[in-house]
Amino acid sequence: MQNTVIKLDPHAADRPPMLNIRAARPGDLQQILDMIALHAECHGDTANISAVNLDRDLFGASPWITALVAETGGRLIGYALLVPLYRALEGLRGMELHQIFVRDGHRGHGVGHHLVARAREHARIAGCGYLSVSAATGNFGAHRFYEQLNFRAGPVTGMRYVQALG
Repeated sequence: MQNTVIKLDPHAADRPPMLNIRAARPGDLQQILDMIALHAECHGDTANISAVNLDRDLFGASPWITALVAETGGRLIGYALLVPLYRALEGLRGMELHQIFVRDGHRGHGVGHHLVARAREHARIAGCGYLSVSAATGNFGAHRFYEQLNFRAGPVTGMRYVQALG
């Protein structure tokens, strides 16, 4: 996967003018963990993920997820986590944009838009026919964000059931 370098608005004095969207690397692990914790706080949750589990799932022998990161000035300011999906009735591969996060102070400047664009590109390269994302019913800011990016709201078709396996 190639890096995407985007020139940001030069009038934003509080941040460097270059943004790099790239695949995460092992050296990014702690910054990603920190942002996952911040993302959880934004939703009134607590992140319980460990560095060992995130490392396994991103960089292990059988990677389970993909992380794209937004970097500027040598610091990560955002991420998007992607998980493969499949529609068996159609034989169609997809990708779930499981989480997207941009640090305070960098929101509203297009970083999230660039992360989603790169997620689309990653999904297309992987042979996917669709990119999916969900947002809580009352998260109207997220709804507007995804609608601006041409996502269509789909009907909720039922309950999701979970069973612990451990």
